[in-house]
Amino acid sequence: MFERMSSLPASARPVLPWLAALAGLAFAIGAWGLWSLTAAVPLFDPGDPRLDHGDAARGALVFAAADCASCHSTPGQPDRLKLGGGLALASPFGTFRVPNISPDVEDGIGSWQAADLANVLIAGVSLKRQHYYPALPYTQYTGMTLGDVADLYAYLRTLPPVTGKVPPHDLPLVFRWRRALGAWKLLFFRPGQTEAVLTGDPLHDRGAYLVETLGHCAECHSSRNLLGAIKPNTRFASGLDPEGTGFVPNLTRERIGSWSEQDIAHMLKTGETPDHGRVGSSMADVVANAALLPEDDRQAIARYIKSLPARPTPQP
Repeated sequence: MFERMSSLPASARPVLPWLAALAGLAFAIGAWGLWSLTAAVPLFDPGDPRLDHGDAARGALVFAAADCASCHSTPGQPDRLKLGGGLALASPFGTFRVPNISPDVEDGIGSWQAADLANVLIAGVSLKRQHYYPALPYTQYTGMTLGDVADLYAYLRTLPPVTGKVPPHDLPLVFRWRRALGAWKLLFFRPGQTEAVLTGDPLHDRGAYLVETLGHCAECHSSRNLLGAIKPNTRFASGLDPEGTGFVPNLTRERIGSWSEQDIAHMLKTGETPDHGRVGSSMADVVANAALLPEDDRQAIARYIKSLPARPTPQP
């Protein structure tokens, strides 16, 4: 190395330290930029007036449409409104534990403000300014209206507090560094944006919001890539059942093209399919929640599902 440097012209030798310094500076600036881009930044400040005056009665419908009880109710007891969490969600990245979202001040979210809930659902950011794992479907909830967030917050405050700390996630060491989720978000998350396709038909567009945002149906009815993000060409065309019992059905015309809007709406209320079967697995919980919605909302969901483009069921 010394001989190679000695062979350089004398006038070039002083330039080398400057080049090394510039390279080091460029690396430092790039690293700082990446660090800044991957920060968990809340979108809403405490006391945001847009989140005031939520209506608990409307929030009960948001709660049902968003399927909150299916994951957050305490396992092993029958009351779906005891939201002590603790459900284990298995995944290729480890086991996630659903948090306590009851209004208990110590163990739940009783000390939260409405802005805190908005930051979780729309930005995927915690009170500690950490990224949430997308096991919470904030990638879909991000399209929620602030009115619905305020209403949901008001409703959650009316539910019974549940004590008890939830065990931590059981993840390999490589997945425990939450800052890395900032890079995942740069690739796969757009705050406030939705995949809903709107047509101007009020019933269809209401269904788009219920299916794509509150109901987060694509989370189960799609396949995922190696990083856990939905593959766009499989959206609503089937995916692994979250309970590990095979694949969930294809929701597009490829699979249920013979179903009418009324067939779909009836299934969402009763669990009965047009071929005299019944839905099972995690879909049974979805039906339990959808049955609480107004009939117009079930019709809206049916209208939107019937509009989905046909896609082939992906191979396992």
